Amino acid sequence: MARKTDKKLQDRAYIAMILTLILGFGIGVFGMINTGLIHGEENRRKAESEQLSDTVVAARRGTIYDSNMNILAQSTDAWKIYVNPKEIPDEETAKRASSSLSSILDVDYDEVLTDCLNKKRSYIVLKSKVDFNTKQLIEKLRNENKGYNRFIGIEDDVTRFYPYDNFASTVIGFTGSSDKGMSGLESAYNTKLTGLSGRNITAQNAKQREISSDFATYYAAQEGTSLQLTIDNAIQYYLDSALSHAVQTQDATYGYGIVMDVKTGAILAMSSQPDYDLNDPYKISKADVKEELDQIANDDERAKATTSALFAQWRNRTITDTYEPGSVFKCITAAAGIEEGVVTPDEMFVCGGSYRVKDITYHCSNRRGHGSEDFTTSLMNSCNPIYIQVAQRLGSQKFSNYFEAFGLGETTGIDLAAEAAPKPGVTYYTADRMGPVELASSSFGQSFQVTPIQVCTAINAIANDGKLVQPYIVARELDNEGNVLSVTKPTVRRQVVSKLTADTVTQMMVEVVKNGTAKNATVTGYKVAGKTGTSEKLTTSTEDYIGSFCGFAPADDPEISVIIIIDDPKSGSFTGGKTAAPVAAEVISNTLRYLNIEPEYDAEDQSQQDVKTPSVVGLSTAAAQESLSGSGYTVRVIGDGEKVKAQYPEAGKLIPQNGVIVLYTKSTKTNETVEVPNLTGLTVSQARSTAKAAGLNIEVVGMSNDLTGASYTQSISKGTKVALGSTVTVAYMTSTPEMEIEDTGNAD
Repeated sequence: MARKTDKKLQDRAYIAMILTLILGFGIGVFGMINTGLIHGEENRRKAESEQLSDTVVAARRGTIYDSNMNILAQSTDAWKIYVNPKEIPDEETAKRASSSLSSILDVDYDEVLTDCLNKKRSYIVLKSKVDFNTKQLIEKLRNENKGYNRFIGIEDDVTRFYPYDNFASTVIGFTGSSDKGMSGLESAYNTKLTGLSGRNITAQNAKQREISSDFATYYAAQEGTSLQLTIDNAIQYYLDSALSHAVQTQDATYGYGIVMDVKTGAILAMSSQPDYDLNDPYKISKADVKEELDQIANDDERAKATTSALFAQWRNRTITDTYEPGSVFKCITAAAGIEEGVVTPDEMFVCGGSYRVKDITYHCSNRRGHGSEDFTTSLMNSCNPIYIQVAQRLGSQKFSNYFEAFGLGETTGIDLAAEAAPKPGVTYYTADRMGPVELASSSFGQSFQVTPIQVCTAINAIANDGKLVQPYIVARELDNEGNVLSVTKPTVRRQVVSKLTADTVTQMMVEVVKNGTAKNATVTGYKVAGKTGTSEKLTTSTEDYIGSFCGFAPADDPEISVIIIIDDPKSGSFTGGKTAAPVAAEVISNTLRYLNIEPEYDAEDQSQQDVKTPSVVGLSTAAAQESLSGSGYTVRVIGDGEKVKAQYPEAGKLIPQNGVIVLYTKSTKTNETVEVPNLTGLTVSQARSTAKAAGLNIEVVGMSNDLTGASYTQSISKGTKVALGSTVTVAYMTSTPEMEIEDTGNAD
């Protein structure tokens, strides 16, 4: 009986438990439904008010240095200004804020207002990469207007900065708004330079304030790889300034050039002028181009023309532009002929002023003819008929073999973007398409197109004992702590000609500078080997020319090779001997002295030999004056002190014999300035006297014979104020008749 009672109780308890579970489940379900129906909106708002914020942490691009670790490009602190439209309380506030923001950020008011009224978004960037001053103005705006800090935000950002503005601009290149490389090295090495962006993930409440969260995570940004270039800032300056001055004085369209290390192929300087400001790359640098653009009335046409003009000014013409090298190429023909044994330096030829191939008559640079001359003299005279004959002896196949061996049928492989690639049968003749006429015109540098970097690399092979090296511009890759990641090793691509042949052609090129068409590339104290070229731009409807010089120095132990090209000079002569050779002389002179390569003077040079300034700092003013005057110097004393506190030029600097030295006797040195006089059109002695009277020194480059030479250009323009005792480089040219008729390669 008791067991039955217990069983009933157990059954009842079981049933009650089941009922309780069912009831509880029902209440729970009802509660869940009720919560979803009644409180769903509230929970949704709460979920939105407490959400994760994922922001990008900008990475710094790697730094670009020159060969001496001077910074050429670096990423610096900047800021990003954004708005959260959902937190803007009303349209009136949006209008007031938009007015202030558009004014501070220099952006369109209507665009800012549209963003501020976009309630569908909670994060809209108004402007990136703003500077510190702008950031401060935004902070002031937020502080002075209640509630603005709820919808106006400031985030860390980075921007690219170029300390030297125009310096090597076409080589370095620049970055766009997304920090991506747009041209030059910035583009070629974009992947390596670009860092890895970080992320900052945090929880935020409705007031955009961070709250404690287990989900908060920070991923640090990683800086990109840095580059140390082969470019030397001093040599780059010499090249930039010389080319810029030449473009201005010769009224040329462009000027471009390269300075290369002979043995390694390292690019010491590379320039295209006019250049542009890397910190403001979208500003048109050429005044005449800007004026033309401003005169275009149609907006679409002006925008299209502006884009074209910008791409033109960004172009590194030393690697992108092709041209007919003209007589510079005769050095290659000479090397091929001597290597193959079809001609010797002392072989005699007769030039009658022209040479006929089939039904084409090719003229010499001297239409009257040079008469009897040996092969060395033919290069000195830039004699077309002789080089046609040498090419004929070689034949099309061997000629083409050497053309390609010197690297003119392929890219050089330089580590820069947009190097123009040769096209067989289009930019040059291949052996199977080279008939007698094509072979003849090719022999003296016409009828094919090459780039300046190709020509410089080819001539460099002659300077480098016949070895063709690959040019390069990045020496090392570094991490953000300066540790070396990789080093560029010089690459010898092949032996083009023997050392004996290279030495022979070198001596021929020395004679060209000493007594031939390249006299204006003469540098006192240094033996220069080189060749000029003048070619007509056949792609234009008018008679436009390119004057060029390519060579190397010192010729007996070459250190640097140089190419200078003056594109479409309109003032005076258009020949390479007149336009490019004086520029090359200035660059070579400054570069060799900078590299501490001691000059060697022959008897003819002794009277013009530069000397090192002695040190007189610390001596009494009277004793210093007596010592310097006794050595032939012209002395200028600044101040009435009894002792010399400083001197200019400083001790050890090279100045001409009997040059000017300024002595400062005050504790605080203040450089006295003078105006640079006109030093063109003068003999050397006249130029020295004029400079000395003004308290200046001059450096003479080019042809410097007092009787036949006249100063052609000066490195510092007339009227420029410079420190007393400064040195002005004055370039000279010869006035001999043959210089006036440098060959253009035209044929009848």
